[in-house]
Parts: sequence; C-alpha cells; structure tokens
Amino acid sequence: MDNKPITFQFISEPSDVNYGGNVHGGSVMKWIDQAGYACATTWSGNYSVTVYVGGIRFYEPIKIGEIVKVEAQVIYTGSSSMHISINVFSRNLKQPTFDKKTHCIIVFVAVDENGKKLPVPKWVPETEQEKQQEQYAKRLMDLRTQIEDEMKPFL
Repeated sequence: MDNKPITFQFISEPSDVNYGGNVHGGSVMKWIDQAGYACATTWSGNYSVTVYVGGIRFYEPIKIGEIVKVEAQVIYTGSSSMHISINVFSRNLKQPTFDKKTHCIIVFVAVDENGKKLPVPKWVPETEQEKQQEQYAKRLMDLRTQIEDEMKPFL
C-alpha cells in the first residue's frame, strides 16, 4: 500500500486562542487526533479509534492567524494497530517556510461496528528513513509497557 502522509492545512482562528493569546494546546491535540484518524481509516479501510497518544511535545506556540499544517503518516503496524507519526507546523502568512511546532505518536486500532478489533494491512518500511521510523515506534512501544507497569498500582 502507498503510505503517503495525510496533510491538513488551514488558518488558526481566534476561537482557538488560549489565555496567553496563542493557539490552545487542546486545539492542537484535536487537530492531531483528526489527522491521525484520517490516516488510520485511510490505511485500514475501517473505522478506527484512538488507543494511545504519547510523548506529545509542544516546541513553540502557534500564533492566531498563522497557516497550520498537520502531517500524519503510518510508521508501524501491528495486527490491528497503526502507529502514526504526527507533526504540526505553522508559518506566518508572509513567510514562505513552515516551522515545526509539535510532534507526537498516536496509536489507532481498526474496529468493526461492535468495537471488535479488525486486522490492518501490514506496513513494510522500504527506505532507510522508514526503517528508522519503525524502530522508533518499536522503542516507544517498549517504553509504554514500562510506563503502564509503573502506573498499575495507581489505576
């Protein structure tokens, strides 16, 4: 299957503002989930649900009125899960280049109408960069297992 990034572009709006005058982190998280969902359902061909968002990193604030670009791409697949790398960029309307503002990995699972997991097509990395991204996803899976073990007594 073709694994081209899903890209959303739009202008941040005044309704996205936080108390500091920039785009609210919750708005960015919503955009991440929307782009991830579009990527996951495109890849799987089925309804997909978010099961994990991890390591979200806000590098710089996004200003109201900037053009925002959200890119989502599959970097690893399990039997029913899809690990998707999300990068959020923005630029001033008068500037030609985007700056990276946020990064995270989001995991979706394809499900049927009863919420039962469905198999997804296997993603096979081809380029060196894709192989590195797959290894990145696998390392993060190991770290999530450690974090979940630490959290068990508090859940």
